Amino acid sequence: MRIAFFLYEGLTTLDIIGPHDVLSRLPEAEAVSVGTTTGPFMADTGVLGLTATHTIDQIDAADILVVPGGVDGTFAAAADEKIQEWVRMIDASSTWTTSVCTGSLILGSAGVLSGKRATSHWAAVDALRGFGATPVSNERVVIDGKYVTAAGVSAGIDMALTLAARVAGDDVAKTIQLGIEYDPQPPFDSGSVDKAGPEIAALAAGIF
Repeated sequence: MRIAFFLYEGLTTLDIIGPHDVLSRLPEAEAVSVGTTTGPFMADTGVLGLTATHTIDQIDAADILVVPGGVDGTFAAAADEKIQEWVRMIDASSTWTTSVCTGSLILGSAGVLSGKRATSHWAAVDALRGFGATPVSNERVVIDGKYVTAAGVSAGIDMALTLAARVAGDDVAKTIQLGIEYDPQPPFDSGSVDKAGPEIAALAAGIF
């Protein structure tokens, strides 16, 4: 089972690392990192980089596609016609097409979310409407057919565990969850706009 993790300049690292740490542990998983070129792609923080081992010219099919989000880099990737074409090609034969955070904007720009319910980072979710999708702002993971989209950043882990259960069963997903000790107990209850309130939301909008 080939799982293609798409990399591009300016991605958010947790968007790809979280799902990778879950999905790469599925039975018979073949995880590949794919970019427009091989080599490192710098994250949106400008500090960390992730390495693509394959180019989009080398990977023409995958059972699962994972597209991460980011900020400025995401908009550049979404506007890249070669990336759009590759996403459509992979989507044509994939069993699952997924995204984390603003990665859904890349899927949307490729035209694969038209008519689908989908989510994204809270600051960008309404932009999905421009791609013919129905934005969902109150769910961390949205499934519509084979399309699985996650809300912002950390929701990618929830998405991957949800998908792991669909692919390999609940016990496998639970085992992976225990293995990575994913038992969130955040020190603050401000993980959504509704909970954080307008002042914190405004501060977050200035950072992200």
